[in-house]
Amino acid sequence: MKTTNQFGRRAFLTRATVGGATAAAGAALAAPAIAQEMPEVKWRLTSAFPKSLDTIYGGAEVLSKYLSEATGGKFQIQVFAGGEIVPGLQAQDAVTDGTVEACHTVGYYSWGKDPTFALGSAVPFALSARAMNAWQYHGGGIDLYNEFLATHNIFGLPGGNTGVQMGGWFRKEINAVSDLQGLKIRVGGFAGKVLERLGAVPQQIAGGDIYPALEKGTIDASEWVGPYDDLKLGFFKVAPYYYYPGWWEGGPTVHFFFAKDKYEALPENYKSLLHTACRAVDADMLQKYDHLNPTALKELVASGAQLRPFSAEILDACYKAANEVYAELEASNAPFKKIWESIKGARGDWYLYNQTAEYTYDTFMMIQQRNGTL
Repeated sequence: MKTTNQFGRRAFLTRATVGGATAAAGAALAAPAIAQEMPEVKWRLTSAFPKSLDTIYGGAEVLSKYLSEATGGKFQIQVFAGGEIVPGLQAQDAVTDGTVEACHTVGYYSWGKDPTFALGSAVPFALSARAMNAWQYHGGGIDLYNEFLATHNIFGLPGGNTGVQMGGWFRKEINAVSDLQGLKIRVGGFAGKVLERLGAVPQQIAGGDIYPALEKGTIDASEWVGPYDDLKLGFFKVAPYYYYPGWWEGGPTVHFFFAKDKYEALPENYKSLLHTACRAVDADMLQKYDHLNPTALKELVASGAQLRPFSAEILDACYKAANEVYAELEASNAPFKKIWESIKGARGDWYLYNQTAEYTYDTFMMIQQRNGTL
């Protein structure tokens, strides 16, 4: 019995030793494979935004955090604010020419190079944030946009949304189209092109220069973002009329642009992770703005901001002028036409559907809020 027990113990120890050695050998063999699957990647990303815009700028920092945490620090993206490597409006150029591997920007900043850039972000009277996401993720929008971006050495993924923006700050009330005549407004891109047709004078002014320009009367109005970001700059002190909606940005998508060759060189698991992380950032930014904007708007009104809707006359005129610009671009720019036709199809379906449950429910609940029953 004693011999049997000793044999049993010896057999167990032998098996354990062999098994342990086998496991250790297996781990040693597996280590190189794991290392190959998780190579070290270090990229630089230039943001188009200053750090003071913590929600929109913060999207790039959130992406960096997600990638680093998921890979044990193997995939790192170092984020630089606008102006630290290149000026904010040149972020896309820095990716195209290889200065950096990535940027966080909005496509309409590159409107002057090709209006097609703007279609991936926001154009007048197009899609809301929800509709934009539906079109991009399930309507082929991401692929269509990337067909165009590839000609600029870019692969792009959505990386945030502000929701529909406000129409901007005005030193005086504007009630009719005639009030736009000679109005000097800080606005660019597609919106500037539309307003110019109605007699306004678009101005390109850096964010930090808007307040003194309004204060001195150098400009009469300025668009910016929405309540949370606008509150920080104190525009209500020098231009009290706060108009809505920002019809040129119904659901502006912020993008991560990656150098196409750098993206394609990533291992497949890193590509998958990058897609997942960008999608998480895309959702997170909109959720943050939806949480922060209501409180900020109440604070703005309490501080003296006077809310004003654009009149039906002004909206109708802007819509007509925008369609004229669209027709001209469709006739002269094939890539623009291809993407715009897809967006128009999605837009028609979305606003048909949205007239049913969504519109009726939201309208009823807004009436309850005005009646003080919520």
